Amino acid sequence: MNFNVSSFELLKAVTAVSKAIPAKTALPILEDFLFELDENGLRITASDSELTLRTVIEPTNIVEPGRMTVPAQHIIELLKALPDQPLEIRTISDSSFECKWSSGQSILPFRPADDYPEITGLGEDTIAVTIPAAVLVEGISSTIYATADDEIRPAMNGIFFDIDTDSTTLVASDAHKLICYTAKEVKSEQKTSFILHKKPANILKNIISKDSGDVEIVFDSKNARFRCGQTEVICRLIVGKYPKYRDVIPQNNSNVLSIDRVQFLNTVKRVSVCANRASNHVKLELAEGVIRVSAQDLGFSLSAQEEINCSYEGQPLTIGFKSTFLSEILSNFGCEEIVMKFLDDKRAALIMPGENDAEREKLCGIIMPIMIA
Repeated sequence: MNFNVSSFELLKAVTAVSKAIPAKTALPILEDFLFELDENGLRITASDSELTLRTVIEPTNIVEPGRMTVPAQHIIELLKALPDQPLEIRTISDSSFECKWSSGQSILPFRPADDYPEITGLGEDTIAVTIPAAVLVEGISSTIYATADDEIRPAMNGIFFDIDTDSTTLVASDAHKLICYTAKEVKSEQKTSFILHKKPANILKNIISKDSGDVEIVFDSKNARFRCGQTEVICRLIVGKYPKYRDVIPQNNSNVLSIDRVQFLNTVKRVSVCANRASNHVKLELAEGVIRVSAQDLGFSLSAQEEINCSYEGQPLTIGFKSTFLSEILSNFGCEEIVMKFLDDKRAALIMPGENDAEREKLCGIIMPIMIA
């Protein structure tokens, strides 16, 4: 193998795929990048056997094609220490290669590419969907915080892609809160679905730019491949049945609160400082034109309350929520005004953007109340 490449372009590529390098592994070769050079460019792969990241860059000159695995930590540290300049990379023996720049060189070891584990592919019975990069990134960002860490119900540890003939909905829930993000522009000829684990979902969110065009998603019953430009993410899907989330979204909550989101969020944060550390409970007392937010910790003689003006239509209501869950939802909604709909103090509250907000048709959530004294 022998080629020339920009140090900046190579650093950008290896940094992007390095997120798949495992922290600990029984296979030392998975601590390497797989370099494959041919007339189509330099393909760089990193994998932990369940998640694979791959990208392609164009070398400035290809002298001799070839394949090898490169120690990830060493090549990243070397490239970070170099200013942007041309590099020559070539193998000099059966087990080492030279990385040469204008004023110096480094010799690093490599392993044969044939020893690198085979990347899990997709089966024959696949389904393809195209989704705008901006929609995918926004959908993941809007839902991923609501995923669970549940060993008993692994389906809750990911984002459910509910793909229909007229829209696609991304759903996440930890049984205490549930968030739905609906993209009407993403459709399929047949109703289908898959569950994407939060780890690859988070990586997709970080490596795909919103202005990257379209993302092609191809998946079967076990694996999925996301392709955007020259970058690919191949991952295992969570196998299991996702709960019927539409059945738990309340349709007849008649007590309606409309309030400035940031003001409400800041009030909850201030008051929750005095909440019980174990429960983090806050109490909302709703009446016409005003909401009182309060919390207390009797064990440490702590208490706080704050009143803010709002629009409230319905019966006077006192209801409790875990402040961390309520703050999470309020923080991740990007609208100016929040609408919360309640039925009573024991059933889930529906949360959505205000009536005039552009996100109203996209985003909604529910949060379960807690018992308060």
